[in-house]
Amino acid sequence: MLEKLKAFFLWSETIFLARLHAFLGVVLGVFLTFDPSLFQAYVPPKWVPIYLLSFGVILEYARRRNDPALGKGQ
Repeated sequence: MLEKLKAFFLWSETIFLARLHAFLGVVLGVFLTFDPSLFQAYVPPKWVPIYLLSFGVILEYARRRNDPALGKGQ
């Protein structure tokens, strides 16, 4: 099962994180369409920039981790 999941994302953490980010964006968009105050009940507005920054750092790490130009990866 885990091998099928890895194959779906082509064994790439970057692709996985990009698809996860797109999925979370769709879910957030749906919640904000119904009622914007629903999202504020779960995540205070002060945490949104922290989420965006941390997700960006994680995505950049995953991208550079397997970069052949840096002498790493396949």
